[in-house]
Amino acid sequence: MENKPISQEISIFQGRRVPEKGIIIGYGAIIDAYNLQVPFPYHLSLISKKRRSYNTEQWNVFSSKYTFEDTLYKHLIFSLKYEGLNLLVFKKLFEILSVKDVLGLIQKEPTGLYSRKMWFLYEWLNNKKLNIPDLSIKNYVPLIDENIQFGIEGTRSKRHRIINNLPGNRDFCPLIFKTEKLENYIQANLAQEKRESLKDFHKDILQRAAAFLLLKDSRASFTIEGESPKSKRAARWGIAIGEAGKNPLAREELLRLQQLVIENKRFVKMGFRQQGGFIGEHYRISGEPIPEHISARWQDLDSLIPGLLKTTQFLNESDFDAVLAAAAIAFGFVFIHPFQDGNGRIHRYIIHHVLARKQFTQQGLIFPVSASILDHIDDYRRVLQKYSHPLLDFIDWKTTKDNNVEVTNETIDYYRYFDATPQAEFLYDCVYDTIQNIIPQEVKYLEKYDRFKRFIDDEFEMPDKMVAALVRFLEQNQGRLSIRAREKEFAGLTNIEVLKIEMVYNEIFSE
Repeated sequence: MENKPISQEISIFQGRRVPEKGIIIGYGAIIDAYNLQVPFPYHLSLISKKRRSYNTEQWNVFSSKYTFEDTLYKHLIFSLKYEGLNLLVFKKLFEILSVKDVLGLIQKEPTGLYSRKMWFLYEWLNNKKLNIPDLSIKNYVPLIDENIQFGIEGTRSKRHRIINNLPGNRDFCPLIFKTEKLENYIQANLAQEKRESLKDFHKDILQRAAAFLLLKDSRASFTIEGESPKSKRAARWGIAIGEAGKNPLAREELLRLQQLVIENKRFVKMGFRQQGGFIGEHYRISGEPIPEHISARWQDLDSLIPGLLKTTQFLNESDFDAVLAAAAIAFGFVFIHPFQDGNGRIHRYIIHHVLARKQFTQQGLIFPVSASILDHIDDYRRVLQKYSHPLLDFIDWKTTKDNNVEVTNETIDYYRYFDATPQAEFLYDCVYDTIQNIIPQEVKYLEKYDRFKRFIDDEFEMPDKMVAALVRFLEQNQGRLSIRAREKEFAGLTNIEVLKIEMVYNEIFSE
């Protein structure tokens, strides 16, 4: 199979517009040539016929001087060198190559940097050893090129002289590319920025803001799911969010969280799914499913969930960036969709859990990321669909008697190995929004509320409950007391007093 032609000249490729006519190379060429059942990477590589290199939203265009021999080995080297590591492509490629083919690839340059990476990947992905003796020479080299993707400190594989810096394990290992946006966010040190921005506020204000933000985040998480929870239910989930990070994330903890999320258990099969799952609609007449996302096969949960939990613990204890870890784990969980119901809220709880365990959140304040997600709900849906929609072409399924889906092919690797870069960028956007806007707005609102309350206490000695109602009426009516409110709740106020209250309220709250 090594002699199979791989490169081809293209002017359009798999429905994508090409910035110029050229030669498709790297992962895109390999997937196409070998008909690998995997989504194409978000960025593909093309060799221009001209001596120029540039990037577009979907393409990395290389100068003609990058032209290389059209063999699988050379395309794999190019991919590892310039496109980063794609575990899913390697896994699917190794499934169709014979052991003889793989040995042929590795033995082209037995001690070469990229041959060793391919050797390590084959044994790591397949959990089996090739008939090759351990290396006794050569310096250790990292598996992930950290100029391209995020890795961890890693452990040394003496056999391959490779540093395994993968941020996960064989059963769950999403990867994230080093984009300009993510690098800028990490360098900005948002956790420190949050601490600096809040250090001048009184501790009492922060404690009260924490209580409000807990409830705000809880309600937002239900609203995202299209639910309007009762106050008690939202408060109960808010308490759970407030304790995020306290307990290790384990199988039993996930089951406990589902118990807290689902109020009416009569119509939901609790616990990990023992049937198919999907997100989408049903045909109005036939009732047949119209999936937008298909969950992992329930038979695969016994491998995927322990893998995810192991990676969670692993990243929590590593120096891997907190927000990147939260994105990889939380979005991985919601893509797997292990429960019949409650996955979305637990997915957002996991964000809190990871941020807390990695000490990103401090000062006793919950990080109300769900509130920011709700404010950017369309972006949230798009970033979920960016993973889910391309996979639909590779998942075979049939309709069950109860109009569910039953997946009929092997899909486990799609949930193990995926590019979590879009999800990481989205989550960092939400974290930034939370630090810059949501938390400061809540804290500043409470300061203004206290100033207004002191004025009311000094002038009118109203009970606290009445002050809260007064502020609520003024907020709802753009700083004016409605005639109804003046006649009923605040009939004791004179017209002059009402005008004075309105004036002070607007002076304080319009700042």
